Amino acid sequence: MERDERSKMLGTMSMGKLIPKVSIPIMVSMLVQALYNVVDSIFVARYDANALTAVSLAYPIQMLMIALSVGMGVGINSLISRKLGEKKQDYAKKAAWNGLLIELCGFVLFFIIGVFLAGSCMNLVVSENLADAELIHSLGTTYLSIVTTWSLGVFMAVQFERMLQSTGNTPFSMVTQITGAVVNIILDPIMIFGYLGCPEMGIAGAAVATVIGQHVSAIVGLILNQTRNRELKLSIRDFSLDGKIVRDIMAVGLPSTIMQAIASVMNVGMNGLLSTFAEGNAAVNVLNVYFKLQSFVFMPVFGLGNGMVAIIGYNFGAHLKDRVHQAVRTAWLWVVVILSLGTLIFQLFPEALMSLFESGDATNEVTQSMMRMGTVALRTISVCFVISSVGITLANFFQAIGKGIYSLIISLSRQLLVLLPSAWLLKMIFQNVDAVWWSFVIAELVSGVMSIIFYRKCDREIVAKL
Repeated sequence: MERDERSKMLGTMSMGKLIPKVSIPIMVSMLVQALYNVVDSIFVARYDANALTAVSLAYPIQMLMIALSVGMGVGINSLISRKLGEKKQDYAKKAAWNGLLIELCGFVLFFIIGVFLAGSCMNLVVSENLADAELIHSLGTTYLSIVTTWSLGVFMAVQFERMLQSTGNTPFSMVTQITGAVVNIILDPIMIFGYLGCPEMGIAGAAVATVIGQHVSAIVGLILNQTRNRELKLSIRDFSLDGKIVRDIMAVGLPSTIMQAIASVMNVGMNGLLSTFAEGNAAVNVLNVYFKLQSFVFMPVFGLGNGMVAIIGYNFGAHLKDRVHQAVRTAWLWVVVILSLGTLIFQLFPEALMSLFESGDATNEVTQSMMRMGTVALRTISVCFVISSVGITLANFFQAIGKGIYSLIISLSRQLLVLLPSAWLLKMIFQNVDAVWWSFVIAELVSGVMSIIFYRKCDREIVAKL
């Protein structure tokens, strides 16, 4: 898309048309990503209940890798969008190159973790309270070492997706994500169970399928960026390491990374708390299954947020404050509709959703406990879906205007300072795992209030002066 066309679209098109035009392709691709997450766990669960527990416990560490790649991607997206809004295309290209270097550094970090520290990382998350703890540790180490050592694909895929999104080329971004996810979904059963002449690889097959899909996504993203994204086509003559650009990307990207990494810490804390119950294995699996299922609801919302960052960043850079306000209002309405639909599904069909993750042996005690416990958990936690719409929408607003620190503060408060302590308190009072799930509702109420307070501060001190 040519720059004048993009400016006309992001700077003049009505928000009622612009937000769906930019965001729906990203939302579709994120839905496919959610489908991959769910299908991956379904196949692992049907292979072995202990394998599902191992993946569940390895997931928080895998989340750290995703947090770094996606968090830096948010910083890259925000800076590029703002500079394009200011008509500084050369600066935007330099930002893309510096962002690429940052993502490569992230890969090197997790390559080292995968080669040398995978087993030590699993020591941190596998509790002795769990049944078959030694086997679960071994399975988790195998899975984690593969997805981290071969993580170049995920870091590069995020880089090229965000470059395409920042210029409004979201249909091409959608293609990169869908291609990788489809490859992953196809390879999962083949590699896990050993179909079509492939050796049966079990949990290692799930990991290998994941990294192959990520590398395919990265390759497709590179090709589309170089052939279809004229504003940010990478050329070596545009490369120069610029400390100011790195700091600008980190100013938004680091808080976003920490914000998403906090979710990993929360996950570890919740796993530790849940493992102390008599049905600890089942409770840990329920938490993991919930996160997989809720991704069907929240991945489209996060996709909409990615589009929102580009739209608000552009109009903020162009000093169009009325359009910034319009974008926030319109995006929030979309988020409410999506989350309301998700709430309805979780309330009406929790048994059907949980049945997707039954192991091959339906009489397995862990599986039976997981089915009962999961039905209660899905109904309880989904109460907070619509409440969370405020915090999610405003977090994207803060990132778009370069105030990602507010998103960080809210996320830190919600997941560590409110959710974990309230979960512990509910456990102590009721001594029942079903009561623990209400901590999610309490946390979203607190974060919603904090988000509104910070939004009013930003609107008064920054946006109103544009």
